[in-house]
Amino acid sequence: MGTVTTTQLRSMYEDMVTARYYEERLQEEYMEGKTPGFDISAGPIPGELHLAAGHEAAAAGVCAHLTDEDTVTAPHRPHHIAIAKGVDLKRMTAEIFGRETGLSAGKGGHMHLFDPDVNFACSGIIAQGCPPAVGAALAAMKRNESSVAVAYLGEGAISQGAFLESLNLASLHDLPVIFVVEDNDWAISMPKGRISVPQDGSKRAAGFDMPGVRIDHDDATAVYEAAAEAVGRARDGNGPTLMSVQVHRRMGHFMGDPETYRPEADQQRHQERDSIERLAADLEAAGVDEDERETIREDAHARVDDAIEWAKDQPEPEPGAALEDVFSNPPSGVTDEDPTPEFAGNGGADR
Repeated sequence: MGTVTTTQLRSMYEDMVTARYYEERLQEEYMEGKTPGFDISAGPIPGELHLAAGHEAAAAGVCAHLTDEDTVTAPHRPHHIAIAKGVDLKRMTAEIFGRETGLSAGKGGHMHLFDPDVNFACSGIIAQGCPPAVGAALAAMKRNESSVAVAYLGEGAISQGAFLESLNLASLHDLPVIFVVEDNDWAISMPKGRISVPQDGSKRAAGFDMPGVRIDHDDATAVYEAAAEAVGRARDGNGPTLMSVQVHRRMGHFMGDPETYRPEADQQRHQERDSIERLAADLEAAGVDEDERETIREDAHARVDDAIEWAKDQPEPEPGAALEDVFSNPPSGVTDEDPTPEFAGNGGADR
């Protein structure tokens, strides 16, 4: 299970080049209309956008072992993980562009993607995906199912209470869950050496009596091999694993980030490390020549371009749709027959 085949190398390469080009295209679309003065509300993609170029190996190497029945939760840089998990590319793109045919009818945006067809979700709240992943793993165990759950988070989140509590519960009940720390050296604008001890997130596993493994290079093949053991252990009922994968951040924390806090030498170092080139070398060694790799890249680029053009052609939601699919606890006295009761003390005003 741990030895990667040529077919699996091709599949990971396809996911990784798709994710890289997807984010490069999103960057182009996002910046439209936002310059010369950066206007976060302008352009076809309003709001913030966090890209994960340089993280692709952590997604492809783990998700290669998963099925649609397995659950994956991602943080605020979710696109590479969503693509590796099999989230519908067109509907994900429509969601990012705020269109009504998006995964959540354009209401969630890029940090709140949700695709129940492949059991994928993400959140902009740090380490928020860990408890839901543990819950999915607990449900699978209670149902006597073989599915597993994977929670992704950044190295800046390894001291969050939600993460540590999730490790505890997962270990206590031997749950089929894998925690994957994407270590890109930077927690927003802070180098990891200034925010946490230990700097190697996998060492957190020792405090919860679970296996911890560190992959020191953003090498998809090495991630695949480590994930094979972790996923296999979980499916066999032998409990959780904590993985830490060294990745690199080729872009700022968010689009428009001037990165004045980051030394130029560090930026250059991260640009020179490319997991896609490393995987291309593995494919070359396995007999997949440049012509075949170019075909994979061209096909991936075509799918991305098609998804973006399709999304841009989709209708925007009607304003009234903002009031649909919303949960709230109504004030005392509200009924279906009388949706606007008077409130004590103000005669019903100021509602």
